Amino acid sequence: MKKSHFLAIAATAATAATAALAAMPAAAAPVKIGLVETLSGPQASTGQAYRAAVRYTIDQINAAGGWNGEPVQLLEYDNQGGPAGAADKLKAAAADGVSIVVQGASSAIGGQITEDVRKYNLRNPGKEMVYINMGAEALELTGDKCSFYHFRFAGNAQVRTKSLIEGMKKANALGTKVYAINQNYSWGQDMEQATVDFQKEGGYTVVEKTLHDVNKIQDFAPYVAKIAASGAETVITGNWSNDLLLLMKASKAAGLKARYGTVYLDQPGNIANAGDLALGNFVAHTFNAEANGPEGEKFIEDYKAKTGHVPVFVEPQTVYGMKMVAEALKHTPAKNGALNVNEFAKVLETTRIPTPMGEMSMRAADHQAQLPIVVSTVARDAKFKVDGTDMGFKPVLLLTAEQASTPVQATCKMKRPG
Repeated sequence: MKKSHFLAIAATAATAATAALAAMPAAAAPVKIGLVETLSGPQASTGQAYRAAVRYTIDQINAAGGWNGEPVQLLEYDNQGGPAGAADKLKAAAADGVSIVVQGASSAIGGQITEDVRKYNLRNPGKEMVYINMGAEALELTGDKCSFYHFRFAGNAQVRTKSLIEGMKKANALGTKVYAINQNYSWGQDMEQATVDFQKEGGYTVVEKTLHDVNKIQDFAPYVAKIAASGAETVITGNWSNDLLLLMKASKAAGLKARYGTVYLDQPGNIANAGDLALGNFVAHTFNAEANGPEGEKFIEDYKAKTGHVPVFVEPQTVYGMKMVAEALKHTPAKNGALNVNEFAKVLETTRIPTPMGEMSMRAADHQAQLPIVVSTVARDAKFKVDGTDMGFKPVLLLTAEQASTPVQATCKMKRPG
């Protein structure tokens, strides 16, 4: 065979091979999920709880085959507990190819991420990111700052307070004099306003209100003295992490008799710190296995087997939020070999899943999850004990997602991609 003829055959074969490869569907790029969370410093216990729940669910996603045949990749970034740190880490996540950002601890950080994602998406059409919010509950995030690229899978101050008041009224434990104490930023201000707004429904009067610095107070004794002096029968607070832990410690030391109505009393350590003072206090939270029998217990056992501890605090809502993300991914095919965030978001805003507490869905109008809320009280006869004590959370009232829901805020003017 002549050399020229051989080369011609080889060239033809190479062209055919190239054409065949071009005709083959491109392999899907792996979906990268970036956890931008508080993993160090005084608020780290909360951030680590979000991380445990996210890891648990991503392991489940990958065990079921990942997305388009590729394992979902989890990248973790420590925002060090502040908006500035979150802004820096979001830039790093974008550089790493993250398309789904997950965060929960702190509405101040949530507000920063919402704004940074908005700006990034304007600058990078076709390479959008979406923010999956597991616990930043400030109303503005689904109000005047609502965004097509932000989804909240937790409650908000209105939902939590509405539920808490209904549960405490049912238990004849609300009283007629209420003290509102909260952290002085968007979330705490929302909780204070919600406590004022629901006075008529609750049949109580707010006798005094206090907003304090976030995560800076080491001794809450002066605040507890003010509560005692006010004659309040009930204290309603949205405090979380150290600001609730130290408030409970000071209340125990002072022997405060007022009941607490809280959002985060189920944070690990609170019951142990409060001791017997915790008995009879209330929390409006997103999960209580005792409220929904075998399905809840099954979830607890599996979570404990995988993580080494039972799901508590913000972990259940994070697991179910991530399950909604998984469901939406399942119904979002790859486009040009990668995840199209706009298509994913459109699917996510219509997603609904069953949970042990009842159905959970996403409201398309403001991207606020519609989720069941359970109100529980600390009792010794609770089925599941916490913090190594003889106490646990006994359900008082389970509200369906519809019952717990509050209306879309008029300030939400969501702009959607064309």
